[in-house]
Amino acid sequence: MKNAVVTGGGSGIGLAVAERLRSQGYHVATIDLRPSDEPSAEAADVADRSQVDAAMTKIRETLGPITILVNAAGVDGFKRFAKLDFAEWQKVIDVNLNGVFHCTQAVLPDMVDAGWGRIVNISSSSAHSGQPYMTHYVAAKSAVNGLTKALALELGPQGITVNAVPPGFIDTPMLRNAEGLKRLGGTVDDHIERTPVRRVGRPEDIAAACSFLISEEAGYITGQILGVNGGRNT
Repeated sequence: MKNAVVTGGGSGIGLAVAERLRSQGYHVATIDLRPSDEPSAEAADVADRSQVDAAMTKIRETLGPITILVNAAGVDGFKRFAKLDFAEWQKVIDVNLNGVFHCTQAVLPDMVDAGWGRIVNISSSSAHSGQPYMTHYVAAKSAVNGLTKALALELGPQGITVNAVPPGFIDTPMLRNAEGLKRLGGTVDDHIERTPVRRVGRPEDIAAACSFLISEEAGYITGQILGVNGGRNT
């Protein structure tokens, strides 16, 4: 039985991934900023290494070694670049990029010891297309894609695969934020009209991609950026 940790597992994409993996028989723990009464749910800020290490220690005490990691914790932001102060920039970088660094380093020894591991990083389709008013977010998610490719080369000889899933327009609480929809250029219906498959994405669509990349069948797939976006970025 393989043990998985999903960051950002309290809502949205992270929650869908955690539920999908549990339904497949994995032992799943989550790390989220918000406390939860769910089993194996740890409250921690992924941007704080001491909190990450403490959460991983508690998870190991309950589940054992961690050989699957899905980095789904994230925070967005909308502001004109000229008005963006460094503290706002740093917060988005800290969660979306440095959080991946902290969580990956924290579980890596377990994967190396096992000679097997799966890491899936949730990036963003904005890393391909860009997005105005989100320079800090796009920069962080673009860096996650680069980190994914570099780590895949480094860790492949140790039996560890590293891939990224950049979601497109996915219906999550973060997306439904009124400011977010305005800044992203229209209503949900407007975005559906611009999507070739003519529907909004669901967190379950991302969970399905993560499930495959974690599976044994995906053992020859690493360093890949698997877009799940309804055809808007190809």
